[in-house]
Amino acid sequence: MLTIHSGTDGRALLVDGGRIAAAGPLDAVRAAHPGARVRSWPGAVRPGLTHEGELPQAPTPRERVHALLLRGVTAVATAPADPALRSALDRSGLLPARPAPSLEPGARADFAVFDEDGACVATVIGGRLLHRRA
Repeated sequence: MLTIHSGTDGRALLVDGGRIAAAGPLDAVRAAHPGARVRSWPGAVRPGLTHEGELPQAPTPRERVHALLLRGVTAVATAPADPALRSALDRSGLLPARPAPSLEPGARADFAVFDEDGACVATVIGGRLLHRRA
């Protein structure tokens, strides 16, 4: 299923499965893919953040990973030693840090949407919407 993610800055990403299929102004992406679902976000679509250091404290590994998603994190600098925490990271799709994330066609669809105050509105990893602010 094709999904267009657009922000208030007019930039849009077309996601096909786990990859970015197109990027550009919303009108141009929408015209080229009229059947795609459109998600309009109240913020700017940006590369996700890379988390460095210990993961946030929470009662369960899943909640620790979710705390990262709430911040727009799409990669971690180092894999934790705890097997349960590594498993939770793997299930979410969070990857070890890699070179500068790209929002260009062909890149893995890892990005976040940040509002004008810098708060994360949505986090997408591998094309999957894993967090959205209510």
